[in-house]
Amino acid sequence: MSSGPSSYKIFDVTLKESVAMTPSLQHCVFYSEDVANMARHAPDQRIKVVLPLAGGEPPCLVDNGGWYPAWLALPAERRPPMRTYTLRNVRPAQGELDIDFVRNGDNGPASRWVNHARIGDRLQLIAPNAAFDGNGSGFEWLPPDGVRQVLLVADETALPAALSILESLSAQASPPQVQAFFEVPLCTDVQALDHYTFAKIHWLPREEQPHQPYGQSLLAALQTRLQIPDDAPRTQDEAAQGILRPELEQMWESAAPAHSAFYGWIACESSGVKALRRYLIHSCGLQRETLSLMAYWCHSR
Repeated sequence: MSSGPSSYKIFDVTLKESVAMTPSLQHCVFYSEDVANMARHAPDQRIKVVLPLAGGEPPCLVDNGGWYPAWLALPAERRPPMRTYTLRNVRPAQGELDIDFVRNGDNGPASRWVNHARIGDRLQLIAPNAAFDGNGSGFEWLPPDGVRQVLLVADETALPAALSILESLSAQASPPQVQAFFEVPLCTDVQALDHYTFAKIHWLPREEQPHQPYGQSLLAALQTRLQIPDDAPRTQDEAAQGILRPELEQMWESAAPAHSAFYGWIACESSGVKALRRYLIHSCGLQRETLSLMAYWCHSR
């Protein structure tokens, strides 16, 4: 007996448009009639991008309801590389979706692909299935009821998700006040976002501090510029500081506040997430449950 549609499915897509948003960020539009069956549950919705093999052969995973076991079962030399990206937007009626790629030379299969891609090139995506009738997954934007102050922290890998969050908030009649801290590689990666009048945005180009570790400029900016509201939930029990022991530190934690005036969404390189976690919980005393903390990548890998 069939268990019904799976939560994620394979989508075969074709590159329709590719435009440089900044020197480090490339905006790609993909097309497929099957996009009509794609869901997007939150502005930071994560999907898998299945890339061509080293020789340029497009991926051809078969959607048999178990894409991950099928991918693992392939011989190593036939297993296409797969990376996680934000589903920036989806337009089911037009069969279109958007993904923003970080350009980092040819240092990795995704950046290499986007640097050489031509209109009409094919990829596969593993994305939410609109036919699935269960709870959505693959996102961490979980603002609580009553939120009035939002903290957004992102480096360039998480910037597409953070920008999607700002877009979603701008559609609200009375959006919360946002403090945003964005670390990007270059001064020319700074984008004009003045139309988000509810947000105070701090851009932190790494080229201004070229010898600092990833995430260090984010930490320094929070230490000097972050304004935590008086009614933000605080950790009262000192024993709770045990969660800061290095051996218990986690690289990915979801917020779980039932009701809070403050909410933080933090995503960047793993060492940066650890440093920001320590500062926000230990130094600032914020409740862990008010923060979504995500290591989008690890520099040592």
